Order: sequence, then C-alpha cells, then structure tokens
Amino acid sequence: MIKLENLSRDWKEFKIDDITLEVEDREYFIFLGPSGSGKTMLLELIAGMWSPDSGKIIMNNKDVTRLPPENRGVGFVYQNYMLFPHKTVFDNIAFGLNVRKVEKNEIKSQVEEMMNLFGISHLADRLPRTLSGGEQQRTALARALIIHPQVLLMDEPLSALDRITREELIQELKRIHQKFNITIIHVTHNFDEALQLADRVAIMKKGTISQMGDIDEIFRHPKDEFVADFVGTENIIRGFASDGEDSLTFVNTGNIVIESTQKKTGDVHATIRPEDITLSTDKVPTSARNVFKGHIKEIYDLGTIIKLTVDVGEQLVLVLTRQSFLDLELNIGKQIYIYFKATAVNLF
Repeated sequence: MIKLENLSRDWKEFKIDDITLEVEDREYFIFLGPSGSGKTMLLELIAGMWSPDSGKIIMNNKDVTRLPPENRGVGFVYQNYMLFPHKTVFDNIAFGLNVRKVEKNEIKSQVEEMMNLFGISHLADRLPRTLSGGEQQRTALARALIIHPQVLLMDEPLSALDRITREELIQELKRIHQKFNITIIHVTHNFDEALQLADRVAIMKKGTISQMGDIDEIFRHPKDEFVADFVGTENIIRGFASDGEDSLTFVNTGNIVIESTQKKTGDVHATIRPEDITLSTDKVPTSARNVFKGHIKEIYDLGTIIKLTVDVGEQLVLVLTRQSFLDLELNIGKQIYIYFKATAVNLF
C-alpha cells in the first residue's frame, strides 16, 4: 500500500498542494489530468526524485519520505523512455541487475527471460535509436520490471505511440499487471487509457486532487464542472433543483425541466453523458423520464460515430453509430425526439 499524507512541495512556479490519498496493494491507479496539472511532479515525489516540503510518503507501512529512489523499491518508466543510447537492448534491460552486482550468468538468464516475455529477444543487440516507439517502450518496461519492484511508476507511457501500437501496449500493460501482481501508478491526460486500465482514478487540477474514485463514479458522477468537462461529459446544464414526484428531483433550466434520481435542491449543474441519450424521428413509448422534442443544429462526422448537437430548448450533445445516422436519414434542421433516463442525470 502507498499512502500520501498531506504531501506538499512548492517549486515557486508550481506546487503540489496538500495531497492525501491511498493506493491499495496490486491496484492499477491512474492520475488523470490536463498538461500542467502536476501529475508528473507528484509521480516524481513518490519516486523520490524530489523531497516534499511537508507531508509523508508511506510504502508498505514504512516511511520512505526521505529515502533516495534506489531504496524505495520502485520501477520508473519515463514518457520518453530514457533508454541509454549507447547501450544495446540487452544492456539496457540488464542495467539494474548490474548495479545490484548480480552474477553474470544470472543476469543473462533473467534478461533473456524478460526479453522473451516482451517479445523483443530478436532486438537484443540493437541500439535504442534503431527501435520503433513500441519496441522502445517494451524495452523500458522490461528494464523497470527486471528488478522486481514493489511499485511500477509510469509517466505518460503511451503518449508517443500511434493508435495501433497504443492499443497493443494497453493489452500488454493489462498482462503485466496480472503477471507481476504489482501495484501500478500511471499518469496520463488520456481518459481512454483510464477507462481501459484503471481500477481507480484521481483527477488532478493545479497540483490538487479534484475527485477520486472508480471509473464509473468519475465518469458518470463528476463532482464539479472541471471534472465533468475533462472526462468528456459535454452536457453540463445549470438549473434550479426542487423535489419532484416519485422521489425524483426536478431541475428547471429556464427552458426545460430535467428529471433526476439524485436528491438535490437549489442551484445545481445537471450533467448527461452523450452516450446516455437516445434519438428517434418519431415519438415512441419509453420508460425514460426525460423526453424532449427538438431539431438538429450541428452534425460532426467522427468516422465510426456521428456526434449531433440537438436544440430542445437547451442544446444537448449525443452520439450514434454511422449506420444509425444513415438509416434515420438525419440532417441539420430535422425534427427529432431525444430520450434519457432520470438515472443518467448527475447533479452537483
């Protein structure tokens, strides 16, 4: 377990401000946030590259706040991999074992096993500059894991990769997490990575934690406008909440009334994810409490999906498949009906 207690550090131009959280053993934990939110600085504090001004870092019930990185039992994979340019793939992976003065025969055996695990045995004598991004990343992961760290720290590990290689590495990271039975802390600005990998997520903003929880909680129940916007909620509507019938909350936006199962009163923000809204060209029977008639204002072709902005008094964004879009013969100005359940409406 990793515990951060009131952790702070001021670099003058930026600061990590009073962060307290726990990462469980064998958890895949992701710090998610925009550039400049402090994700990498926090990761480097955990690794021991910086000393905090105040607060503690506890690993496995041991205070490691003032310990150097090599004594913390962590592996670190940098955003740009940081492979030694003059060393072969074999020697890069062997580096940590050489520092620990492991026997040469044992080093050879362990490196060969690790290269085989990552499918890079054929690259053993290659230099980093001759490798693809995915090959460099696999080499960096092998180098970090060969010392059998208790915790693997990764700084934007997939950001430099093309889409296909990124998807391959996401599957690789899932396999690593299971095989090595290891705690992983991964920082990224890409919430698709978090959706596919994370057990829990912490959203960072300006050196602080805005919200922390599991994927469903973060993505479907954001606690503030920053989180809602960052995780792609898109539909964030202000209104006034009051008690409604059947234990529901009615949110009057001034133009429409939205029903939610969450209990709130007074000024609120209502959020609805685009994928939770369905559409039809004719009014149909439905169990959804929220039904609105409107017209299409904008159409965005995103390749495999189509994003629509629909004016129902408020402008709402929804998504549908390309085939559905074609089948419904939709175009700008067309009148349609949209539906979403009261359970899909988050309030804060």
